[in-house]
Amino acid sequence: MTNLKNESKSYRCLTWDRGGHNLERRASLPIIALIILGSSALSWNTSLGQVSDNGYTDVGNIGLAITSFGKIGNEFDASFWPAQPSCEYPFSPVRSRIEHLFSGGLWIGGYKNGQGPFVSTATTDYYSSPSEFTQPLDVGLTERSSLPDSRYYSPTAVSHQDFVSDFTDSNTVDPGTGQEIVRHHPLNVSVHEEAYAWQYPIADFFVVLSYRVTNTGTSPIDSMFVGFVNDFAVRNTNYRLPTEGTPFYSGTGLGYVDSLRLVYAFDAEHHTSDMPTDNYVALKLLGVDPLSSVVKSQPALLDSLNSLTHFSAWQFRSSTGDANLLSPGTTDAPQFEKMETSLPSDYYNNHANPSYLGKAGNRYTLLSVGPMRLLPDSSVTVAFAIVCAPKSNTGNPDDYQNNVAASRKTLCDNATWAQRTYNGDDRNGNGVLDPGEDMYGDGKIHRYIFPNILPPPHIHVVPGDREATIYWDDTPENVIDPLLNRKNFEGYRLYKSKPGYDFQGMQNPYEEIAEFDLVDSIGLDAGLPARLSPPKEFPAEPYQYVYRYTVPFLLNGWQYLFGVEAYDKGDPTSGTPSQTSVRATGKVFPGSTPANGDSLKVGVFPNPYYTRAVWDGTGERERKIYFYNLPAKCEIRIYTIAGDIVATLEHNAATYTGSDIQWYQHYDSDNSQRMPGGLHAWDLITSGDQAIATGLYLFTVKNLDNGNIQRGKFLVIK
Repeated sequence: MTNLKNESKSYRCLTWDRGGHNLERRASLPIIALIILGSSALSWNTSLGQVSDNGYTDVGNIGLAITSFGKIGNEFDASFWPAQPSCEYPFSPVRSRIEHLFSGGLWIGGYKNGQGPFVSTATTDYYSSPSEFTQPLDVGLTERSSLPDSRYYSPTAVSHQDFVSDFTDSNTVDPGTGQEIVRHHPLNVSVHEEAYAWQYPIADFFVVLSYRVTNTGTSPIDSMFVGFVNDFAVRNTNYRLPTEGTPFYSGTGLGYVDSLRLVYAFDAEHHTSDMPTDNYVALKLLGVDPLSSVVKSQPALLDSLNSLTHFSAWQFRSSTGDANLLSPGTTDAPQFEKMETSLPSDYYNNHANPSYLGKAGNRYTLLSVGPMRLLPDSSVTVAFAIVCAPKSNTGNPDDYQNNVAASRKTLCDNATWAQRTYNGDDRNGNGVLDPGEDMYGDGKIHRYIFPNILPPPHIHVVPGDREATIYWDDTPENVIDPLLNRKNFEGYRLYKSKPGYDFQGMQNPYEEIAEFDLVDSIGLDAGLPARLSPPKEFPAEPYQYVYRYTVPFLLNGWQYLFGVEAYDKGDPTSGTPSQTSVRATGKVFPGSTPANGDSLKVGVFPNPYYTRAVWDGTGERERKIYFYNLPAKCEIRIYTIAGDIVATLEHNAATYTGSDIQWYQHYDSDNSQRMPGGLHAWDLITSGDQAIATGLYLFTVKNLDNGNIQRGKFLVIK
């Protein structure tokens, strides 16, 4: 796990306001001293001059910025965006740059000792006001993971990527800056925040935001509401940038599905010059735990929760116009009024209404639940989910702008999966374990349970001359699905990357090359590959590989990713579709294997070498040629035609990875690729750190096992 700490340092930062103007602030800011690991990153609340720990999800398909004080999104801070996402979808395997959110944040409101209402907010549409939630200096955002091979692995992790923090509304002076938080009336609550993201295909389109609110005061909090505000802005930032100002933020339409407790947003302008932004983003209320905190009677619990969920929206910073859409500003009473009331339904269901929220506009949304009564030292957990989805293809080109159920189908399906994940063994979501629901027999509700997702197989990819061989084991085949109480494995799919995926930035680098499944009247009925007998084993690996598949006709010296994923049968009874495992991958460079003695003639490719070969990177030091048919251990010397030594390379097939030159450092930063052993790359940089000139060059290869020397030549043309 990583925990980010603070220390004081003077810093200068830039951000953009909603008008697109640069705002320069100078302050004595605490800055984080850290080793950056994974996706953890430094950010700050620029409006306050307050440094805050910030991470973003890079597991799954949403890149969502998450702070340690109840706020999401990065406000398109010029210091971090676009290098880090605000709420980007799709995010993997290649970033789309389609953003969905300026910022969002937690609101908690209520009465204490008969006084109030008081509302504590993480963000408002007057974002120059500070967050009213704070942390001590030594508390930050912690990342953890349930994946055993993750550097953040923790047995307490809930998801593949958790972000965890604790904060409070009890301070009227920020402990990090010493600045007064004006107009803040604490409810005296502490909040434990956890965000969850998964890389399962069934869950990579939502991120869960869970807040456990504890009354740390000495008196009850009455009529308490917990809500979440969002400033959605759905834009393809390859074509529209936040620096554009007001027009960037004024193109988003809104809607609400009360049966799902779901507020959603979409690009309602759809300018042809922008390219399509055919996505939805939504906030869904998943639940309140214990549900009795908000629903007092057992009958019709779910219906009661729906009726106690409130949806509000307002025009950005509006003080005149439609009374229902006025901004609550930064004062408690109007903020609380938004939390405890809902917009009339014709604002999101009546297309003829001139105030219809589906039209393009610049608005904030609020989804809240209550009222509750929270006693001292008591807690309640409220969970939301950010959900994304592409628009469904309805065949009507105008549906992108219309609030029609057909175009929202995928969004609603995705939101339903988020709800089912949250419900866990409380399958009907009524807050109690009905007969047959107690999976673990302990009388407790266990949340975030998936239909069993098969584990990926273990794979090992061996590069060869113009080919690669994929080996994998049968780990997924013997897994028992805990919900179905039976094996549910069906088959395997194999994938290969397209040549040049690494430096061409392809959005979808994979193509399927093979599929195998059981002969059982499900799927292709292709059968599984013949099992290896005995299984294949590799040194220092504990796995027995029982399947093999060779991929021919590859390009030597090009980088390839190969992947194998398992998939299950699904479950028609519960409506669960077939699900795939995480894709296990291996990265290789095909080429010649180590020569046996001096049996093969050593050579160079490409020869002649023309500057900016198709596989080169963009920099002067990202060029390369390959020596091939090399002995396992050898010394390569390159000479000018006059006999001057240009460079000397040491080759060891057992240890060589190419990491000594910049191309591999750039395009293989994880250093996980496998080389064939008889191949060695050179970046055309001399031992004196100079790029070589055009001309003819000579080389020798000395076999270090027997002393024999081979000679050759190659031509460089610039």
